[in-house]
Formats: sequence, structure tokens, C-alpha cells
Amino acid sequence: MTVALLGTGIMGAAMARNLLAADLDLRAWNRTRAKAEAVDGLKVADTPAEAAEGADVIITMLNDGAAVRQAMEQAAPGLRDGQIWAQMSTVGLASLDGLVEIADRHGLVFVDAPVQGSRQPAEQGRLIVLASGPDGAREPLRPVFDAVGKETLWLGPAGAGSRLKLVTNTWALTLISGIGEALALAKALDVDPRAFRDVVGAGPMNSAMLQQKAAAIVDGDFAPTFTVTNAEKDTRLIGEAGLSAGVRMDVIEAARERFRRAALAGHGEEDMAAGYFASFS
Repeated sequence: MTVALLGTGIMGAAMARNLLAADLDLRAWNRTRAKAEAVDGLKVADTPAEAAEGADVIITMLNDGAAVRQAMEQAAPGLRDGQIWAQMSTVGLASLDGLVEIADRHGLVFVDAPVQGSRQPAEQGRLIVLASGPDGAREPLRPVFDAVGKETLWLGPAGAGSRLKLVTNTWALTLISGIGEALALAKALDVDPRAFRDVVGAGPMNSAMLQQKAAAIVDGDFAPTFTVTNAEKDTRLIGEAGLSAGVRMDVIEAARERFRRAALAGHGEEDMAAGYFASFS
């Protein structure tokens, strides 16, 4: 199986290493070529079309719907009828119709398959793939999804994966915002943050994310697993989805404002835990 990967950022590069470890014939393209070249053993294409030409499966792992659409439009000369397109980026709902239109125009089999997880699960090949699309694509995609994830959930027609991803991200981004606010208040009130972690850790409010992100904030370690900028983008996508469905997303809108302020304060490319700094700006 030949796989083309469009996008080798934090997530895409980790996925590339696992696809190579699974002995899949992989070539990739990235707008910043050096990021793709940093993956040992990866065949790097000059253009999306060069990467896509002759591939059985095309994976897009890019920042947003606009970036995915642009890459696939550039890939057009290399596309052929019957190729499977696994769209694994988080693009929200508003972009999906345009991506499906590209797939239909070029005769591609479109699978909407965003992933749940950040850099560490991606590096470990333990993402959760939220797949949705034609039943006939399941078996061809099995070696691809098995290489990058610990579990694949097939959820129905294309679009179901993106809808679930927005719901799960709502919880994750709400939690990370709450952690930042709690620790900011602890600092302001001269409360030992270790006491906060110990109390929460001893009861049902505990979670792995709470402990990991609280430790990052306390230690000042904001090496990105998922950036503030991307968190702000995802809160926007969630808010748009809620608006279109008639659901008020008050907490997510507040989280979006926190991430926006943190980015304006210079923390945009740091880990989303750096939303903590919004409490002081």
C-alpha cells in the first residue's frame, strides 16, 4: 500500500514515523519542507500532487479546513478516480461540504476521520481514530489506522467523526481552561499548587489531563503538544457548530477568549496549558 501524507507538523510527523514503522510505502508533503525532511526515512515530495500521484490512500493532517482544501486543490494533477482520502485534521463542520465536493469532483472515496489525542499519543501510535465514511473503505484503511491509533471507531456516514470530535474537544478545552483558572487563583491567593493537585487527585475530580497540565503549569514547561493557537481555533469551530445547532456554548466562548488573550500575550505557539497566562493579561 502506498500512502501520501499531506502535513507533517506536530501530529503529522509523529504519524509519519508510525506509518513508516508499519512498513507502509509512505511519501509526504509539507508546506515547510524542512519539517518533513526531519522525519528519518521519509520520502519528501515537492508538491501535494507529487505526493498524491499513484497513492492508494491520501491522508490530510493540516491545521484547518482552508489549509486542507488548498492542499487538495494543489494535489489535483496527481489525483485519480478511486483513491481513498482519509481527512484526519480537525476542520469543524462548515468546511466539510467543500471537502466532500473536492472528493466528488475527483472521484475520491472520502473518509472523515479526525483523531483524538495530542503529540504524545501520536508519537506512541495510540490515537483514537473517529472514522466515518463508506463501509468499503474500512478494510483498505485498517493498516493505516492501526499504525497511528490504538482504536478506530467507525461512526457512520462521513461527517459523524467531525461531529464527535467537536463534542470531545468541548470537554478537553473546558477542562484545560478550568485548570488554568484554578492554578491562577491559587497563585493569587498564595495557595500551594501541590495542595490543589493532592486534593483533586484524591477524589473523583481527578484525571490524567489535570495532573499533566497542572504539572506543566507549575513547572513552567509549555513545550507544545497542542498549541494555544490551535486550541483557540478549535473553540471557534465548536462555537460555530453550536450556533448552527441552536446551542449556547457559554463556557467554550469564555475559553476561546482566554486562549485569544494568551496568544496575544505571546503564548500562541506554546502548549495549550499556557492559556493559564490569560488570567494575568
